[in-house]
Amino acid sequence: LSPVCLGSLRRAASINAEYMATHFILGRDHAGPGSNSSGQDFYGPYDARDFAMKYEDEIGLKLLPFEMMVYTPEHERYYPVNKVPEGLKQLKLSGTEVRRRLKTGEDIPEWFSFAPVVEILRKAHPPHHKKGFCILFTGLSGSGKTTVANALQERLMEVQDRPVTVLDGDLVRQLLSSGLGFSKEDRMLNIKRIGYVASLIVKSGGAVIAAPIAPHAEARDDFRRFIEEFGGHFETHLSTPLETCEVRDRKGLYKRARSGTLKNFTGIDDPYDIPENPEIRIDTATSTVANSVDSIIGRLTEEGYLLAEPEAKAA
Repeated sequence: LSPVCLGSLRRAASINAEYMATHFILGRDHAGPGSNSSGQDFYGPYDARDFAMKYEDEIGLKLLPFEMMVYTPEHERYYPVNKVPEGLKQLKLSGTEVRRRLKTGEDIPEWFSFAPVVEILRKAHPPHHKKGFCILFTGLSGSGKTTVANALQERLMEVQDRPVTVLDGDLVRQLLSSGLGFSKEDRMLNIKRIGYVASLIVKSGGAVIAAPIAPHAEARDDFRRFIEEFGGHFETHLSTPLETCEVRDRKGLYKRARSGTLKNFTGIDDPYDIPENPEIRIDTATSTVANSVDSIIGRLTEEGYLLAEPEAKAA
């Protein structure tokens, strides 16, 4: 039927041989590969189960077909879906729906599980508005990272209760990565260090705004892995054109880089990997600071890390 289904059969046989298992439960959509690009399931919900049953003797395990269970409020009990008495209302929650409700904080009905179990699930999988998150600004020098980061910090302190920490690129270079240079290896290690510190703050439920240049895609991917283990990550590319960044350059860094007196300067003689799929992309040449902050706040709200005003009051 599919490599996935055949793989499950091989694993079942392996379990039988190594652990002396005697029975193997096969349920609805067992080892299903999911949906195609059009959202259609590759196989029916019981295709894999029925396929495996044909090879029960060959596998050497007693296969136990298991039907989907549904709840009937009239009888206040569960039935296999193919054994529900006629005329009874059927209720069910898929695993996907339960995960969605945990993520949003929506109610999980009492009939689905015991209240203490749901409480444990909620502690293990808190809704997004109770998790920490990180905004990683990335962009050329002069793209507006520090300016937007400071404005975003002020707004976040107004609209939510998490402590907000700003990890500015220049300050991190002075305090956390003072021994590093500007080779590719040192730049990547600098971003990893920032990512690690940011992940500790996110793990404790805080909000982090990191504003390094972060020119290398590989290092940004490492940063993402640090953060997403504990909370939300929002890579925010400030796509301000190089020409605009040079006009804003009050320190004369671009002029020195173009004259050759400042080496390894990102955007001039050192590469910047443009993010392919950032959560947010803003051109501060055309977007005001206030509009830029609004865009970020909007995305955080859309993803559930910030509550809309009526929801925030109810919470």
